[in-house]
Amino acid sequence: MNNVIYLFLRRLRVPFITLIVIYSVSVLGFVLIPGIDDQGNEYRMDFFHAFYFVSFMGSTIGFGELPYTFTPAQRLWTLLCIYATVISWLYGIGTALALLQEPIFGRMLRRRSFIATVKQLNEPFYLICGFGVTGRVVVNQLVRREIRVVVLEIDQERIDALEMDELPVSVPALCADASLPDLLDAAGLQHPKCIGVMALTNNDQVNLSISIASKLLCPERMVISRTESDVTTANLQSFGTDLVIDPFRTYAQYLSLAAHAPYMHLVYDWIHNPFHRPLSSVYQRTKGRWIICGHGRFGRALYRAFDESDVELTVVDSDASKIADIPHQVTGIGTEATTLMEAGVQDAVGIVAGTGNDADNLSILMTARELNSKLLTVVRQSIHANSLVFKNSRADFIMEPGRIIANRILAHVKSPLLPTFIEEMQQRYDDVWAHTLINRMSSVVGDNELDSWAFTVSEEETPALMEAYRQGFELKLSLFFKDPHNRKRNLHAFPLMVRRGELIEMLPGELDIVEPGDEILICGLNKSNRRMQWIAKNYNVLHYVLTGNEASNNLLSRFLLK
Repeated sequence: MNNVIYLFLRRLRVPFITLIVIYSVSVLGFVLIPGIDDQGNEYRMDFFHAFYFVSFMGSTIGFGELPYTFTPAQRLWTLLCIYATVISWLYGIGTALALLQEPIFGRMLRRRSFIATVKQLNEPFYLICGFGVTGRVVVNQLVRREIRVVVLEIDQERIDALEMDELPVSVPALCADASLPDLLDAAGLQHPKCIGVMALTNNDQVNLSISIASKLLCPERMVISRTESDVTTANLQSFGTDLVIDPFRTYAQYLSLAAHAPYMHLVYDWIHNPFHRPLSSVYQRTKGRWIICGHGRFGRALYRAFDESDVELTVVDSDASKIADIPHQVTGIGTEATTLMEAGVQDAVGIVAGTGNDADNLSILMTARELNSKLLTVVRQSIHANSLVFKNSRADFIMEPGRIIANRILAHVKSPLLPTFIEEMQQRYDDVWAHTLINRMSSVVGDNELDSWAFTVSEEETPALMEAYRQGFELKLSLFFKDPHNRKRNLHAFPLMVRRGELIEMLPGELDIVEPGDEILICGLNKSNRRMQWIAKNYNVLHYVLTGNEASNNLLSRFLLK
């Protein structure tokens, strides 16, 4: 606010001084020049009447002479004052309008309005730095889940795109460099309602700066950051960043599951991705030799992940020095049929077009498909503007870093228990167990989006459950899954995991007893989530689900029922 006033006064300093001088001289002239009253006697205006006359003359012109008819000398002075005051007003107004049109003044006004809006937020919100592909998906999904967000983005065109999005709630956004600590603070970093900070820009150094500033200013605040560099990943993890997402490693792990554990891969896909793969995709042949075209960061991550799963691999790259230590390697880009045939494309089960060039990747895809129509195809998309072409490429998997990061973040926001569930599933169970789980998921949600959420049995999250627990009710897991509108119907959801201290139970039975402190991970349709929250937070609803009777939840009725 102070900066806006300072800039305004500084730019209008000369017009103000000009106006004051002209008005002062004009008033002084009317005081000094003698006039004649209606009796023919000489008189002089006092300062008040002189200022009054100059004020309406300079701004409107046309109220007449006062208090008596002017003498020729007064009329001459009036003519001079009319032109002087009108010109000074035009000069001042023109300068003010020019200032209002200056980009810097507009930016300062927008920043002032943005800061005021953020200060007035009284709901929990995330501070999102970067509104590219990742930021846009995250913002849309969070707003859809009725979670408020604040956005910082350095590109004004992206801010304009955000304002044009038809979002159900207003999203405060500012075009600014999010790596500057004072801007992070102005955007609500230290606001008591800020849940966490997401560093989602395309620049690793900017993301690192945001994460460091966030942890120094608010050590308890959750920080999520994307990265595309091994060095930055290690740096972010070194000072306690809560979630560091490397899209290449994440996708490599995801794809390696498809190669050696297709049903487990499908469970992972359904939990993380809003538009999950169909059950029929699991019947594609994935076991056998794979070809990786491009041994950059993505190719190296894939090679490590596939190699750990004992998948037979052939790597193709134009730089022979990068792949010299790899047992099965071919020098070339992969766009040529001869290179792919040398790599054994005709008897391979899958190919990954993973170079950094979208045109080369599409060319590899088309050439490989001509040589082997049964190939499982994976293609990397680097530029979001090419989405239409990639969607029509008929590739089995499209690796777009922005969306991978967004899906991983949203899964973490839904519930921090999800990574624990995935880790336990991969360590303790096989693909047969995953096959049973995916069939159960399919029977619950069909072709709809599978959502997941979690509860902690506590006063803050489940006050109704805690009240029932104090009254001596036996709380079974099944009570979460009864429809609060009709307790004889079950909701479209089921429990994935219960964590009680260090003890983890996967796919618990619905007759298991719930205790305070239990963390419960659930999956199903999103509407079931809203109804479960109703049960967990509203004692009357919970009482109906438990007993089939409406609760009389007041002191008198409880006394009479004793």
